[in-house]
Amino acid sequence: MEVNVQTLSEVSREVEITTTAEELKPHFDKAYREFRPKADIRGFRKGKAPLDIVKKLYGDLIEHEALPEVAGILYKQAIEENDLKPIGEPVIVDMNYTRGEQFRVKIQYDVRPTIEVGKYKGVSIEKPVYTITDEHVEREIERLRRIHSTLSETDAVTDDEHVVSATLQEMDPSGVPLIGKNTQKARFYLADPKLEEPFHNALKASEKGGEYRVAFEDKHGDHTHTVNLKLTVDKIEKVTLPEFSSEFVNKITSGKSTDVEAFRKSIHDDLVSYWNERSRRQMIDALAAELLRIHEFQAPESLVRNVLESLLEEVKQQYPKKELPHGFDIGRFNEQNRAYAIYQSRWALLREELIKAEDLTAEESDLVAIAEREAPRMGIDKDRLLNYYKSSDQMKDRIVGDKLIELLLSHAKIKEVKATPAES
Repeated sequence: MEVNVQTLSEVSREVEITTTAEELKPHFDKAYREFRPKADIRGFRKGKAPLDIVKKLYGDLIEHEALPEVAGILYKQAIEENDLKPIGEPVIVDMNYTRGEQFRVKIQYDVRPTIEVGKYKGVSIEKPVYTITDEHVEREIERLRRIHSTLSETDAVTDDEHVVSATLQEMDPSGVPLIGKNTQKARFYLADPKLEEPFHNALKASEKGGEYRVAFEDKHGDHTHTVNLKLTVDKIEKVTLPEFSSEFVNKITSGKSTDVEAFRKSIHDDLVSYWNERSRRQMIDALAAELLRIHEFQAPESLVRNVLESLLEEVKQQYPKKELPHGFDIGRFNEQNRAYAIYQSRWALLREELIKAEDLTAEESDLVAIAEREAPRMGIDKDRLLNYYKSSDQMKDRIVGDKLIELLLSHAKIKEVKATPAES
């Protein structure tokens, strides 16, 4: 077997493997034996035809169908014999087979980039500092009241606390309905701050059965066109928010409390906790971004593909039967998420190098501490959970990752900046 390796880029290689007919013979003999039980040849019971007849009739087909598997075996052999050290999944880019003579296959694979670890302690980042005010607490209380609101049908809109259900018909510029451009039972909550202004303005004084016109500019890439809609109001519902009272608190807390002020304080504390965690997450993201700016290296394409596949799998989980809807554009999805996938791939590689540089490991004491903390919450015996954690590479990776982040943050130059909690 002849092996030639070509460097395509910092992180990409191409190996060309050439084998003789004699070297291929054991692989093809195996393929013949596996095919023989399925061979249905006149004059013989199924699977009982002599092997030489099977070869004569189906040899060419069997050999060509076996080539991808043979290529995989040869690739693994080339890795072992030539210390290739690939990462990710390889890709066959070319196969050329001349029966009875030779087989040549080209396979592209990725390798880890060479990362020269530079400055990673003392980098400058910003820490958003969020201040939770009474207004934020009241906004959260109002959100909870809206979740538990009731609806009652009415004939007209008198304020924003109404939900309008309407049929939408797109029209051409002259007012003629466009066939197939019809949406039934569209719902508009007029108090929703995210409701687009043209719809709010058209429906803020609407009546059941009324027809209203909406026009707005719709942009697709570099193209912008005017959308003209006719809205026919089918139903109007008045939104009634429950009073923020001890009865409401009792309902929200499932009977655990009726103390309005204590509940208000718990909301404040929850918001503080949430935005402190958000601030920490933003610091970590800023730290990673700055370290990646300092350390320039290329992300292997196989790792980028893996991240994109994971993201796509997360999207699948959100749909019924865990299947993508008809017409879902995977190519566009990958294009939109490619920059993020590259970022995640590069950070994963740099993170490994920094963990190595600091010689960080998951000690048994770390596993014990997590088991003691998690066992009561999970309702699992501590020793049983500890044994699981000891065998879990994922848990050990989480521990060393957390240690790295704490170390980097402890050495970072952090500048606090005021930030405003965003409305949900």
